Amino acid sequence: MSDDPPAAPVEAARADVPPTEQGNGLIQGLGAYVIWGFMPVFFKQLTTVPAVEVVAHRVIWSVPLLLAILAFRKQLAVFWGVLKTPKTRWLMLLSSSLIAANWLIYVFAVFSDHILAASLGYYLTPLLNVLLGYFFLKEGMTKATAVSVVLAFIGVAILAAGALETLWVSLALAVSFGSYGLVRKLAPVGSMPGLAAETVILSPVALGAVVWFWLYGGAGGFGSSLRTDLFLIAGGAVTAFPLLLFAGAARRMRLTTLGFISYIGPTIQFALGVFLYDEPLTTPRLACFALIWAALVIFSVDSFRRARRGLAI
Repeated sequence: MSDDPPAAPVEAARADVPPTEQGNGLIQGLGAYVIWGFMPVFFKQLTTVPAVEVVAHRVIWSVPLLLAILAFRKQLAVFWGVLKTPKTRWLMLLSSSLIAANWLIYVFAVFSDHILAASLGYYLTPLLNVLLGYFFLKEGMTKATAVSVVLAFIGVAILAAGALETLWVSLALAVSFGSYGLVRKLAPVGSMPGLAAETVILSPVALGAVVWFWLYGGAGGFGSSLRTDLFLIAGGAVTAFPLLLFAGAARRMRLTTLGFISYIGPTIQFALGVFLYDEPLTTPRLACFALIWAALVIFSVDSFRRARRGLAI
């Protein structure tokens, strides 16, 4: 989940995509969000490793994989252009800092049994994006969207009153990912070249962290067992593969449809937190989720209706 959605004008062009291609796009979109939804199961295999080391390895092993994908897609020139352009490079530096913070908070949430709080954060993100667009990009806000935002804030207020200890996780994930999306929207960079640039920018810090943990981190990290090493290395594929599926889906699907299926990820995480990892679904937390779900239904139906009428969403 590390890219903002395609711009609205792409929506209209997608109407001419053949049905077979649209079906392939749907499969790719579902694949991306299902993988993102089950991400807690992957990271639960690494609870003996410090969260910072997990994120550092995720960055390190993503770099060669992403560069190989760019070479295959003949986009290396685009990637180098991103790094050579001063303005874009500074935007990528900011976006890489935001996505690194998001990854770190997410891994911490999984390790500390706050998967429900993480899923709430990603439920909140689309509504936070509306606010960011309204205040920073001067985008309009319909009455239905305004109602959705108000319901979401009421839900957050209820959670603050009854489950304050995990609220920061949800808000930090939503703010970091929403801000990341805003920066990526301002930067004229595609999904894969942008993520490759971000991981390359982060790689010196990540490599330093990996070396430090190797020398002073103690047992449990990289080198402690073959199983742990393989999971840390696989973090690169876990980062790149769903994004590659998402990029394919975004080219073939309507933006509205992609928006609907984006809730699959946090819904799977919610189910995992409740039914697999037995996280407590307290009354304040349940009330908050109910209000967020209601807000997302209103928001999604309004987006769908506006898209049907050919309006910007």
